[in-house]
Amino acid sequence: MQDVKAILFDTFGTVVDWRGSIARMGAALARKKGIEGVDWDAFARAWRAGYVPGMARVRSGERPWTSVDTIHRERLDEILPDVGLGDALSPAEKDDINRFWHRLDPWPDALPGLIALKPDYLLAPLSNGSLTLLSTMAKRAGLPWDCIFSSNIFKAYKPDAAVYRGAVALLELEPHKVMMAAAHNDDLAAARSHGMRTAYINRPYEFGVDQRADVEATQDWDIVTDSITGLADALRS
Repeated sequence: MQDVKAILFDTFGTVVDWRGSIARMGAALARKKGIEGVDWDAFARAWRAGYVPGMARVRSGERPWTSVDTIHRERLDEILPDVGLGDALSPAEKDDINRFWHRLDPWPDALPGLIALKPDYLLAPLSNGSLTLLSTMAKRAGLPWDCIFSSNIFKAYKPDAAVYRGAVALLELEPHKVMMAAAHNDDLAAARSHGMRTAYINRPYEFGVDQRADVEATQDWDIVTDSITGLADALRS
């Protein structure tokens, strides 16, 4: 691990709690507008369910390059009628809800862990989020990134090789000097296939108590831990 100079982080689920954040923002909106009867946790998960299929259509060539913000908005328009909000919100209000993804809260260990890592490593998200989304999120939450690697820089979505190789090339480092940190085993498998070091950060409740995938490490990653603070501790040991 002494050769590692930069750590790149998956963001949704690894650094920030998308499900809890969206549920909290949805509940706050409901109180403001007098909306009742919406299970906002279920709403968050239903919204997220459009994420992978939306990116898959781009990766397959079915549609041209499309920002994740557009994918989120298209999915939002699909699910709002299912909870009785198809006609209850103005276009401006729907736009604001779509920006919930720009205002996600970090997991409690994220900021302390990143702050502990920052003196010794270059830190950046390597995320399928857009540059604007990741920048806005970082500014609001105080995430101490040194730079930002977003999907629209590479016009590709993970696990496309262009994302991992592109980030390593921009850092001007050899792949083994760059670590990918993620709560998702498939993300780490892709990073390892391109010569990067790997750190698994377990988030077994990212999707809720009934989560089935990514509840534990499935390979012998270089570091396995339950938090970003744990990653900092492991790298210091």
